[in-house]
Amino acid sequence: MLTTDEVPLSQSALLVVDAQDSFKVGPRWERRNNRQFERNVSALIDAYRAAGLPVIFFLHTDGDPGFERDSVHLRLMDFIQPRTDEPVMLKDTRNAFTSTTLQVKLLTLGVRRLAVTGISMEQCCETTTRVAADLGYAVDFVIDGTMTFPIPNHDVPGEEIGVDAIEERTAYALRRRFARIVQTKTLVAEVEALIESAAMQQALQPALQPAFAS
Repeated sequence: MLTTDEVPLSQSALLVVDAQDSFKVGPRWERRNNRQFERNVSALIDAYRAAGLPVIFFLHTDGDPGFERDSVHLRLMDFIQPRTDEPVMLKDTRNAFTSTTLQVKLLTLGVRRLAVTGISMEQCCETTTRVAADLGYAVDFVIDGTMTFPIPNHDVPGEEIGVDAIEERTAYALRRRFARIVQTKTLVAEVEALIESAAMQQALQPALQPAFAS
């Protein structure tokens, strides 16, 4: 797999996976782990847009309440307002590739690196990351740009795995095998540095042109 050290951030796209109102149906929403999710994802969207980098959104559909294709809850959360050039892809698989045209879109855009955010951390986000790495993309897994919930053990009533354990195991499973584990503030700072570098290079162009002309 490629690493983020091998692929420049200028070739990155931001994936916002299943940040949808469907998750607010039922009691588990109150047990979500990351109350800064909306703020962090918004910061990443703003940074990628400012850098002119692609942002792609996804909605997941299946038979669970709120996820049906005709459900009123099958929509992006209110803090997300896609621009006209930002795709919103409907998927019915855990990863964002198999049931969408994502791979074609990324090839068209020349994207070789992905920043993964969204819901749920250990399901659609992790699965998308694993598939992306196997397809040859370098991946930044923005762990505080994801969200999860306690997972019940359906074979043992009353038993569950908590959100802290899920986050720890997800990070251990993905780190250096499939992705770089990164925090929102770190990736936003890196994108801002990319913007600053591009601005400096552009500012130098007029000064360089006479020298080349001579």
